[in-house]
Amino acid sequence: MKKMILLAVAMLGMTTATFAADENASATAATAAYNMNVNMNALSNALALNGDQADAVESVHKNFTAEMMNAAVAPATERKAIVDKAVEKDLKYMHSILSEKQYKKYLMLLNATMVNRGLNK
Repeated sequence: MKKMILLAVAMLGMTTATFAADENASATAATAAYNMNVNMNALSNALALNGDQADAVESVHKNFTAEMMNAAVAPATERKAIVDKAVEKDLKYMHSILSEKQYKKYLMLLNATMVNRGLNK
């Protein structure tokens, strides 16, 4: 009887550990989707930024990345609102920094990034 109880406790413990591991893996994957770090040199080259624009874009993008990471750890019910607000703020600032041609290209790149990461829902 003692062996049966120990076996049951061991099985329960292994099952709980498996579910916890799956939960941690999915949380890590969700957080990775919200990580918006990009190679700023590549972005600068893609948008043909001058020095002042590159500095301003880097500063705005750092704030955007921080806001997106806040969304990653927010409750699921609030996440979409936080992402929408972060994107809106980012686009507002980028529009004031970039020329119209650069802004359109940035908008295309940001949209592709959001779609590829599944954040456009």
